[in-house]
Amino acid sequence: MKTAGTAKPTGRPPREYPYALFLIPGALAFLAVIVVPFLMTTGLSFTHWQGVGTPSWAGLDNYRTLLDDSAFWESFRHSLAMVLAMAVIPTAIGLVLAAALFDYIAKHVGTRVASVLRACFYLPQVLPIAVAGVVWSWILAPDDGALNELLNAVGLGSLRQDWLGDPDIALYSVMGVMVWVQLGFPLVVFMAGMQRVDPALHEAAELDGASWWRRLWHVTLPQIRPEIYVVLLWCTIAALKVFGAVYVLTKGGPGGATNVPSYFSFQNFFEKTQVGYGSAVSTVLTVLILALALVALRLQTRAEDQDR
Repeated sequence: MKTAGTAKPTGRPPREYPYALFLIPGALAFLAVIVVPFLMTTGLSFTHWQGVGTPSWAGLDNYRTLLDDSAFWESFRHSLAMVLAMAVIPTAIGLVLAAALFDYIAKHVGTRVASVLRACFYLPQVLPIAVAGVVWSWILAPDDGALNELLNAVGLGSLRQDWLGDPDIALYSVMGVMVWVQLGFPLVVFMAGMQRVDPALHEAAELDGASWWRRLWHVTLPQIRPEIYVVLLWCTIAALKVFGAVYVLTKGGPGGATNVPSYFSFQNFFEKTQVGYGSAVSTVLTVLILALALVALRLQTRAEDQDR
């Protein structure tokens, strides 16, 4: 009589593929679309070139010119205004609206109504920026624009303006459009973050007599801090590299009043055919965005480590 022994595994074990193999397509795309063009642009920033012929070596001349170029620094100041319009203001308004939709509308009116309102706020994010820019250029047109016509209709015709043609208010008009475009993103992110906040914390604060604002400030905000970091970082980067809205609405005008570094680089590339100088502007802007992203991620990691 044979005793049953321990069965030995037959055949070869299943072949294990390292996870790195799945990263290869994305890494190749990142190399071809991001790294190689950035290195080429950086190389061109050290040359004088008009887009045809052979580039001539310029060393740091383009960067020296950049430091003394008042038009570049003016565009950079406009870029800071865009950070206010696309990051700071939408984050603040989006936080209040998200809390109102999540805490009041969803509980007292219905989650379906809250979802519809959330989708309406997010709609500008879905629209192509060119389409949104064209629509707003019609709304803000000086002669028969919808905004000026509305002011006439309600008896406020004296407030009619050339919203995109007046150097004193053109930048504020573009900023207003960008607030409208950007508002839906932080609202959706914050509403998603609020779903993971423990309802018991709000109930305990409400029993202690805390008002809605105090619950928002002392309970909700600390719990969704990671989402706030992400929104501020993402929107700030989007503001620093904004191009489409400026191109469609004002083309940097009037008189450079709405110019931003990305459009300033475009002008030097294609309109003035100063490819080397435009490359220097693009390189400085890219390095600035990378540095900002690294600093923000470092601060976020440090804050998360302190909370643990």
